[in-house]
Amino acid sequence: MISIKELFQRKPWILSAFILLGIGLWLFSGHQSTTSDTPVSTTHSTDNATAPPLAKVVIEQFTVQPVTRTLSLYGRTAPNRKATLGAEVAGKVENLLVRKGQQVKAGQPLIQLDKADRELQLARAKALLKVRNQEFNASKSLKNRGLQGEVAFSQAEANLIEAKAQVRGLELALGNTEIYAPFDGIIELLYIEKGDYLGVGDPIISIVDLDPLVISADVSERHIDKIYKSQPAEVSLVTGFSTTGQLSFRGAVANESTNTYPIEVEISNPEMRLTAGTSANLDLILATEPAIKITPSMLALDEAGNLGIKTLAKDDKVHFVPISIVNVEPDGVWLGGTEKTVDIITTGQGFVRDGDTVIPVRPNSVQESGSE
Repeated sequence: MISIKELFQRKPWILSAFILLGIGLWLFSGHQSTTSDTPVSTTHSTDNATAPPLAKVVIEQFTVQPVTRTLSLYGRTAPNRKATLGAEVAGKVENLLVRKGQQVKAGQPLIQLDKADRELQLARAKALLKVRNQEFNASKSLKNRGLQGEVAFSQAEANLIEAKAQVRGLELALGNTEIYAPFDGIIELLYIEKGDYLGVGDPIISIVDLDPLVISADVSERHIDKIYKSQPAEVSLVTGFSTTGQLSFRGAVANESTNTYPIEVEISNPEMRLTAGTSANLDLILATEPAIKITPSMLALDEAGNLGIKTLAKDDKVHFVPISIVNVEPDGVWLGGTEKTVDIITTGQGFVRDGDTVIPVRPNSVQESGSE
């Protein structure tokens, strides 16, 4: 009998056939296993599939309040009036009646010039005027009786007028030897000293009026239509002084280089303690409107880059609300354009988008969970 070993040696193809048959059976069995397991695997993955977890955000409720919209400007204080007094007659400075920095009242004497012989000249002119007046009356009487011609009468009349003019001129010259304050103010500069000789027109004193004090500023062409006379304004000086004022002047022609309009706001300064040339911040009051106050960290941007806030709708979905800034303060921002009461996402707004469903958490809830 032929053994299996000898059979394979004589007919090796039989061994190859067995090997091929085994490989085929193995491949077939693996395909069947995969096919039969597929429904089970699919069913298992479907049953265990879960939706992504919802984000938790902290929300806080805000209620609108009436807030005043203002226009903030930078300005400088300036005198209400300023005058430089000059000599109207020539003469030597006889007396300085004030000193630099002194407050003066309208009509107060400031400088006394030497009168020289002006008083004697005035007395002589008045005596001559008396003579000319008598001559004129006599000439008029003779003319009325037909005893004097028209030419002689006209000459007497001209002499009288000349005498009157001379008296008036000397009275003015004598009066101008004393210089008076034209208005209430402060002596800013003294250009002379006692003993100086002044010619007509030489500067003597610079006087400034600081009540009311004027704040000068410039308004852009975008806001000039909101500016009107007597408009209220909040004024804050760099010294820390704050007060209220009113707009007293609005320019009608813009500066060609800056396209801005000059304005002036007046504030009361009865004792003239506030000085000119001080930096000032102006807040012109434009209108009052409802707004909410939030911190800048609560602001957000939408996908288009619009500034706004992320609020919570009734269905716990995020809603982006564009806003307008009404006023800016050191501790927060006043926003307009919201509903009367609004729930704002204060924490976590950077991780959610408009339309996302979230789990809202109130600040009180956060504190309670933290304490536990």
